[in-house]
Amino acid sequence: MGLYDHCLLALLLFLCINLSSSSFSQGKEPRYVTADAEEVSGMSFEYIVVGGGTTGCPLAATLSEKFSVLLVERGGSPYGNPLITDRESYGFSLLQTDEYSSVAQGFVSEDGVGNLRGRVLGGSSAINGGFYSRASEDFVKQAGWEEKLVQDSYKWVESRVVSTPELTPWQTVVEFGFLEAGVLPYNGFSLEHIPGTKIGGSIFDQFGKRHSSANLLEAGNPSNITVLLNATVKSLIFHDRSKQINNILARFLIKNKFFFTVNSHTKFSKVIFIAGDGNESRVCGIKYMKSDGSTDQIYEAYINQPENTSSWGDVILSAGALGSPQILLLSGIGPRKHIEKFNISTMVDLKVVGKEMKDNPSIALLVDPSPESPQIRQPEPPLVAAIASNFKFIIEAGVIPISFNSTRMPIAAKIAFPESKGTLKLQSTDPRKNPLVKFNYLTKKEDLDECVNMVSVLEHVARSESVSFFLGNQPQHKYLTRSEDELKQFCRDNVRTYYHFHGGCVVGRVIDQDYRVLGVEGLRVIDGSTLIESPGTNPMATLMMLGRYQGIKILRQRKRVSAFVTHRSP
Repeated sequence: MGLYDHCLLALLLFLCINLSSSSFSQGKEPRYVTADAEEVSGMSFEYIVVGGGTTGCPLAATLSEKFSVLLVERGGSPYGNPLITDRESYGFSLLQTDEYSSVAQGFVSEDGVGNLRGRVLGGSSAINGGFYSRASEDFVKQAGWEEKLVQDSYKWVESRVVSTPELTPWQTVVEFGFLEAGVLPYNGFSLEHIPGTKIGGSIFDQFGKRHSSANLLEAGNPSNITVLLNATVKSLIFHDRSKQINNILARFLIKNKFFFTVNSHTKFSKVIFIAGDGNESRVCGIKYMKSDGSTDQIYEAYINQPENTSSWGDVILSAGALGSPQILLLSGIGPRKHIEKFNISTMVDLKVVGKEMKDNPSIALLVDPSPESPQIRQPEPPLVAAIASNFKFIIEAGVIPISFNSTRMPIAAKIAFPESKGTLKLQSTDPRKNPLVKFNYLTKKEDLDECVNMVSVLEHVARSESVSFFLGNQPQHKYLTRSEDELKQFCRDNVRTYYHFHGGCVVGRVIDQDYRVLGVEGLRVIDGSTLIESPGTNPMATLMMLGRYQGIKILRQRKRVSAFVTHRSP
């Protein structure tokens, strides 16, 4: 099939796609929301979720089906703010950042690259471009997730917040540009992560309204959820349960004549497994402060402490790839030498906290229209993705504001699976301040070589006949003759972020397969910090799914434990 046939097929499929949107709520604030830190202080819950972002909201909603949940968000509410909710204001919320209260918090990595993180209910899903695309089948298998539950969890999210978008003229032109550059086949509309050019889902509906992960709270049990806004968690509260649990277990084992095995995973009928070495501490609550208040004014909230130890809930960190490792370090979980520099008592000398940090190196080319062709002025989020045949890089395009009356038009690509890794460290004991993070962009030869390949395709898109004609420019080929060394230097000089940073609390290093922090009871991490790679074209879909998925897993675990205890009770 020739390029003309591919382009014709693309046009026909575009015209035939059902552009109707899913039927769901326009979004409303959860029933019980408070920004009064004192109101929640001293209260107990069965689960405390720290971080009301992309993963935290669906996680809290799911857990609330059976248990009381406190969801703590350091930012405010997204509702009623058109800079967040309206597609025509896409990107404006990123223009004004401050240290303590803006919905987007800026930071500059030690690599010198500017970046952003969400600070609002809904997290980064409330400020991003809204492109929705699932992870690949290989990603799911490598993660060890249950495939059916993954599919069900994706569908649960999609039925509530995802729409089929209608392409703008610019997005249609970009689509043709991708095909001209050889990113084939054309896949039409698809939520799957597959090679070629495709239209993805969007969390903006047909009316141009955003449906962030905050909307997923509507699916929870409203009588079981308390949402605390503008509250920043300072550290975790620990309860030394070693003597208590040993006494309880000893009585239980003697009474029931059980044998037990320490640190074993053998399947059994009359074996009790004790996690750890018996000296672990349990997390029983959080210390928090007002996000705009004094670090000396501290409040506390707790996990319920029932007499039956099998019924304990958890504190779950869903504060993101920067926030979750930062809270662990501030709580004394991490490398001892680093923690003690800040006069923090070490609870667990877990050296890998803050390691395995990654960000996807990105290159963006600006393709602004000529003065004679002012077709585009309003911001536009990306709707089309070009996924390389080997999945190694991904290209998208949009229109972004650089001020409240000016926009630019980048076509940007990211390396999907960078080899280069970085680290995260504390720079202050103030939890509101960003930690220090270094991603070491393009330090591995493999990444630099892949960047050269990526830029070559990116430039073919930017200089394609479709894009050039639409913008009123002549196709420019001067950049396509640069040497490999020149392209490598171009990559080094122009590397930027795609805002998909991850790692710091990865599975198998900081947490186990149940997302429990190693060496600590009653503490889990469930968010992008647990990922060693960024899934799909954009991680948002999978992070929403992960909240629902892990919530269901926890409900199942609690049900099994409850059934076991009930069965063994006299």
